[in-house]
Amino acid sequence: MSAVATFVPESTATGPRFGWLRDRGMGASILVAALSSAFGVVLVEATAYIGAMLKSDPYIGDSGTLAAVVTILSVLLVGVALYVAAIVTANTFSTIIAGRTRRIALMRLIGASARSQRAEVAQQGLVVGVIGAVQGLIVGLLLAAAGIYLAENFLGPVSDFTMTQPTILIPAVGVVLTTWAAAWVGSRRVLAVTPLQAIAGSVERSHADAAARPARHVGALVLLVVGAVLLALGVLAGVVTPLGVIVSFLGGLLSFTGLSVGAVLIMPPALRIVGRLFGRSATAKLAAENALRYPERSSRMAIGVVMGVTLVTMFAVALESVEVLLTKAAGGELDSDLSMIMDSFGTIMMVLVGISAVIAGVGLVNLLTIGVVQRRRELGLLRAVGLSNRQVRQMILLEALHITITATATGLLLGIAYGWIAAQSLLGSVQMPPDFDQAAGLVAPAVPWLPIAVIVVATGMLTLIAAATPTRLATRVVPVEALAVD
Repeated sequence: MSAVATFVPESTATGPRFGWLRDRGMGASILVAALSSAFGVVLVEATAYIGAMLKSDPYIGDSGTLAAVVTILSVLLVGVALYVAAIVTANTFSTIIAGRTRRIALMRLIGASARSQRAEVAQQGLVVGVIGAVQGLIVGLLLAAAGIYLAENFLGPVSDFTMTQPTILIPAVGVVLTTWAAAWVGSRRVLAVTPLQAIAGSVERSHADAAARPARHVGALVLLVVGAVLLALGVLAGVVTPLGVIVSFLGGLLSFTGLSVGAVLIMPPALRIVGRLFGRSATAKLAAENALRYPERSSRMAIGVVMGVTLVTMFAVALESVEVLLTKAAGGELDSDLSMIMDSFGTIMMVLVGISAVIAGVGLVNLLTIGVVQRRRELGLLRAVGLSNRQVRQMILLEALHITITATATGLLLGIAYGWIAAQSLLGSVQMPPDFDQAAGLVAPAVPWLPIAVIVVATGMLTLIAAATPTRLATRVVPVEALAVD
């Protein structure tokens, strides 16, 4: 009976019903859901406010084109935030489940089915989504009210606008559904846990185990191929109509999903190349081996950073390409008013996209911390064979640096490619001066080097922040106690 009590979750054994919310990783998952919900609510209110402001303008009030463009952009940005949050949440739950392998195996041993265990995890995801969505809804409304108050002080009141927009519930509901679905997807490993793992069970799949999953790899390849085809079609359609950007958007979504699903095969070769940059010291070798030995864990950490860097780089390249083309269309010098509008729009867009990058950053911090907690036995063994606290800290920091350098380089390449495709599919059909009888055709990609440098520096700072808590936890591991943990 004591053995059962050791492995049965406190929430079902002696603790409260929702005691699992105190598990490491759940708080960050709620934060991700709250950020996504608040972001969506602010965008909905801002879109309604801008639409009412445009409608009240005597010159453009009769045209709904600008308002429609703003609405479409808002929907796309909310969709991007939900997409990022879903991947981060799925990866978090996958890591949490990996740490519960022995516990789940024991539950299987005493009669629980794999499906019932998976349903329990999905219910936890639903609760996390509801808590985060409600918190985000409240925070989002407060932020939107403050922003609109400031806007009305500077620009004057706008008629026909009210804060009680019925569509504000859409982001909150979307967050609940995506978090629940992400928890369900992230818990698929429960189905593979056997009762024998209650005695021997490993925490993460090895490289050989991860590679031996043909169905998943075929699915990733199909998504990549279909996404690449749609990206090419979007570029071709962009020569005729700006609506080609919609096709490109779908292609980007599918191709990046394929990259996320197949990351366990794609990221290890890149990690191996980067690992050679850290030298041949014992800690450098250990850091590189840890990233490669369990590719699922390292790929889950890397893909969030790849996502954030790709998004910011993509929008930076697309906006720079638009500005370069408009400058060319204006004869070499952009009108000062139009330039100011473009710069303001670009700043706002980068801030909005940056929120999605923050969500991805939260995922990295969370996964690194959970990973260290789940590796207490490994860290205890390293301490027992002679590694000092300083060497353990250095190893964890190098692991984080190893992953973020690889992810940043991958994200920059993807972001530049996606940004150029977005600009090309949107601007390829624009009529150019002097006669305005010929389309722009092939649009050269414009890379804004200052934002790229900012992205690299910000990612480096993220590495230090993300590694702070895990390194502190790692040095607290007492060798004897860690080796005694079952």
